[in-house]
Amino acid sequence: MRNIRIVVEYDGTDFHGWQYQSHCRSVQGTLQEAVHRITSENIVVEGAGRTDTGVHARGQVANFKINHAIAEGRIALALNAVLPTDVRVISAQEAPDTFHARFSARERRYRYRITPMPAALQRHYCWFYPHAMNWEAMQAACAELIGEKNFKSFCLSETVLPHYQCDVKSAVWLMENDVHVFEIRANRFLHNMVRGIVGTMIMIGRGRLKPGDIATILAKAHRRHAGFNAPPHGLCLEEVIY
Repeated sequence: MRNIRIVVEYDGTDFHGWQYQSHCRSVQGTLQEAVHRITSENIVVEGAGRTDTGVHARGQVANFKINHAIAEGRIALALNAVLPTDVRVISAQEAPDTFHARFSARERRYRYRITPMPAALQRHYCWFYPHAMNWEAMQAACAELIGEKNFKSFCLSETVLPHYQCDVKSAVWLMENDVHVFEIRANRFLHNMVRGIVGTMIMIGRGRLKPGDIATILAKAHRRHAGFNAPPHGLCLEEVIY
């Protein structure tokens, strides 16, 4: 059996997230259907990150196992020929049998984009937020996120996990073409974690919280102490690192 590793980009606007759901459109389900169409095999596509409804990906990594003899160099072409236009396979290659898109990953990198001006062409990929912000305070708050910490306060409250530890390698606010970009890199992310962090950062930028409050929020380990979830459409999974 062949283990195929693919890099995928998708516009999450019309998807109900990555994970397969029988009653609605998902990225995982769409990819599985495409693989079935070119191989006639029923497979499971494993993704490195389970993006939420409306969240995009530029560098999602996935893998699946097939018996079909299709040439490695034709896999991406064949999949793109049957996939809808809001999902593209950037590359496809055979991987060792032990490779797993999710469990083999060392880090994921996300970006959240905020624009202070309404943008017609970027309306699905940037959150329009016109209010004045203290970006220096928001940048200072990034330092409180770095390191291996309990991020339960930024996780969907109904989520039950063995642990909520995440090792954040970097967190920074950038400016690109008049768009404010929050970039964060970690070994793993919890459900709604990045959106919860961005919403809390907004409260810091508006003066409702202080940069040092991040440490207090983390220590309390409950979702009610953090800020709101920023809208999903500003978030994009940029890269998975192995």
